[in-house]
Amino acid sequence: MKKNILIVPGDGIGQEVTAVGKKVLDRIAEKFGHEFIYDEALIGHVAIEATGSPLPDETLAKMKASDAVLFGAVGHPKYDNDPSAKVRPEQGLLKMRKELGLYANLRPIKLFDELLGASSIKPEILKGADILFFRELTGDIYFGEKGRKNDGDTAYDVAEYSRYEVERIARKAFDAARTRKKKLCSVDKANVIETSRLWREVVQKIALEYPDVEVEHQFVDATAMLLIKDPKRFDVVVTANLFGDILTDEASQIAGSMGMLASASVGDGTGVYEPIHGSAHDITGKGVANPLASILSAALLLDISFGLKAESDAVINAVDAVLKAGYRTRDIADATTAPENILGTDAMGAKVLEFL
Repeated sequence: MKKNILIVPGDGIGQEVTAVGKKVLDRIAEKFGHEFIYDEALIGHVAIEATGSPLPDETLAKMKASDAVLFGAVGHPKYDNDPSAKVRPEQGLLKMRKELGLYANLRPIKLFDELLGASSIKPEILKGADILFFRELTGDIYFGEKGRKNDGDTAYDVAEYSRYEVERIARKAFDAARTRKKKLCSVDKANVIETSRLWREVVQKIALEYPDVEVEHQFVDATAMLLIKDPKRFDVVVTANLFGDILTDEASQIAGSMGMLASASVGDGTGVYEPIHGSAHDITGKGVANPLASILSAALLLDISFGLKAESDAVINAVDAVLKAGYRTRDIADATTAPENILGTDAMGAKVLEFL
């Protein structure tokens, strides 16, 4: 198979971990006889510094021309501490999602048994947890009208959803539920929010087309509690943009660390694959970032965009083997980890390549 992959490292540790993810793709191509052709592009703070735009036209054109995008992260403390900044790295991320039509964000929350001790949640509650989140990605408060009034003393952000936006993400979630345990939980706040009432109405209607899928509806606050109390009750979860952003970061603690979680942003064109962690400038350049989420994102890329299930499984199995052998990055190490088995970014990547 011959495919074009665009590497978009972005900011901070995104550059470090994406380099490791690319090496894993290279090894897969070599091992399975594929040809992956790479290009690279800028986004975020590095793009602003180089071009003045968080998503240059050249980057967007390259994304649209690629078969898949392996993405890093965007962000910089410079903007976090300046709320008045008109141009921000995150604008590039939002524009990318909108321009590429990436309306579905898939976030698998799967716990490797070897990392039961890395979470602050009791092992007996965690063991066996395996959740697939579908977060709607191009609507809600992030894309609605926003501004200031009353001389800047009042701010507003409008949350907005159209019926078709809810329908398309719901169908993807129902289709996925059919391939898993046939259970779907739709999360909203329909007791107080009008967009959530539309959300629930649409999901209830689509559920009639999937009589084999058991559906439950939960309010977002109850879901936040249940994710910690009983994560094994969930299988496929579908929710709106803002709720999904918050809940999946919470759910990252089920897996022990945000450094373990991959994601896929897909629509009807080029898919984008990225770890859910941010740019983490506090550890940038120190060589300690966990590359496993980027590696697992590469596995998602192989499976979802290219249909290469065996190749994807090979990557996941290599990560599992590395963890079984006792190797850890510092964010997933615990008191039982031998000091010599705590590896940096490149060394952990090398171990995965070795097991591949």
